Amino acid sequence: MSPRYVVLGPPGAGKTTVGTLLAERLGVPFRDTDDDVVAKAGKPISDIFTDDGEPAFRAMEEQAVADALATHDGVLALGGGAVLSAATRGRLAGHPVVFLNVGMAEGVRRTGMSSARPLLAGVNPRATFKVLLDARLPLYREVATIEVTTDDLTPEQVVDAVLRLTEQARGT
Repeated sequence: MSPRYVVLGPPGAGKTTVGTLLAERLGVPFRDTDDDVVAKAGKPISDIFTDDGEPAFRAMEEQAVADALATHDGVLALGGGAVLSAATRGRLAGHPVVFLNVGMAEGVRRTGMSSARPLLAGVNPRATFKVLLDARLPLYREVATIEVTTDDLTPEQVVDAVLRLTEQARGT
């Protein structure tokens, strides 16, 4: 069993929205590993960060991704920082991985100052987002088989682009 698509990208890229639409279009289930972590921990991600720390969250996230890659056959969305794990990056090899790229200005606009995004909370979310993008962009590109920039596209247009790029890659 293997996901039809794995969707990843930074906060605000549209992973959940696009992933859900893509799954609907393909007639397959959608799953988000952030939801898996929340269900297993019994508390929101922001509380995991506060109570247990980022390393504990990352360990739970790595396990959630491993489990989902082995058991889910629909569209799978990963948390924005899942690619920080070398083990996760290794597990993504051979899977169709869609990197939803979002520029800094648009990403900050979409995420705002949401307390649900603990890594972006703070005094200067724009600077924090830039540091996050700078660190993760090479990792997203390392594992991606398809990249779509989402800044000026509707979620439906992003899904269309994913499917079009998939067809082009297959040579159809």
